[in-house]
Amino acid sequence: MEKSMDFRTIDWVNGRIKIIDQRQLPGRLSYLHIKDLKRLWQAIKTLTVRGAPALGAAAALGVYLGVKNRSFKNFNDFERELKRVIGYIASSRPTAKNLFWALERIRRAGIKDPRRPVSEIKKAILAEAKKIMEEDIISCRKIGCFGAKLINHNDAILTICNAGSLATVGYGTALGVIYQAKKEGKKIKVYSCETRPILQGARLTTWELKKRGVDVTLICDNMAATLMQQGKIDKVITGADRIASNGDSANKIGTYDLAVLSRYHKVPFYVAAPASTFDLEVKHGKEIPIEQRPAEEIHSLFFKKRMAAKGIKVYNPAFDVTPASLITALITDKGILRAPFRESIRRMIP
Repeated sequence: MEKSMDFRTIDWVNGRIKIIDQRQLPGRLSYLHIKDLKRLWQAIKTLTVRGAPALGAAAALGVYLGVKNRSFKNFNDFERELKRVIGYIASSRPTAKNLFWALERIRRAGIKDPRRPVSEIKKAILAEAKKIMEEDIISCRKIGCFGAKLINHNDAILTICNAGSLATVGYGTALGVIYQAKKEGKKIKVYSCETRPILQGARLTTWELKKRGVDVTLICDNMAATLMQQGKIDKVITGADRIASNGDSANKIGTYDLAVLSRYHKVPFYVAAPASTFDLEVKHGKEIPIEQRPAEEIHSLFFKKRMAAKGIKVYNPAFDVTPASLITALITDKGILRAPFRESIRRMIP
């Protein structure tokens, strides 16, 4: 039986943004109640809230936080502040398309009817943000239903980072596929890459899979090749932060490694993401902006003692790009997309 996951990663409660503080997991399930824009920006930047769909929800609610208590002389005054708030939130993290997609939706809701009182426009912005959250839950359920058709009884599935309930409003993309397959009675074993340097796989994915009653085994990132060589992996399923119009997919650093290994070992490699993650203005993966993270994440974070000499140079990209040629299929809320991806994406993604 599927165990209860009675939480939402992000919500609007009593005039504040309520989020799970993912920095505290797996040791403690702790919530933050955010009431100002600067703190929301910091929560996004420090990965307190993370995962492309969850970032979309956070960005949408953040815009409302930024304007809700401000007084404006007229619509033009309001519009200038709306633009400033959106730009500020957009500066937090550059890669996840959902964040910018949500900001654009909120912008359109804010300027739709300049004749309305600003107080009513503010209400419309909050309503749109809540709609984005509810749509995310529905989208993830659809991804799960489509993706579960690709899962066989007794499959062993490898995943990286966290593309589950904690990366969305409350269900998951890649892990949503696993949850739905389990709900359908399929026996599944999951191997979770630890996902250096932030350890989202170790800290977050194993935590929520265990809570769901899924058989999960944690591995170091560099053990994936050996598992495939031993024939212990049937499929790889990952999430995505941005997908180009040709199917190239940006996801947590290390995903490209798994795609290359999967091709060599003839293991199907799937990417699960909602339509809001697709960026049709980006022709290929080389155009996707890749976030560079602080050096401390590699040489100091999670270590009692520093693990590198002081002054050592560090290269720490948060994401890599998997070429569409290495992807077996894209699992979306619109259906399963297969190569040639440029054509299938154009048909299925609005």
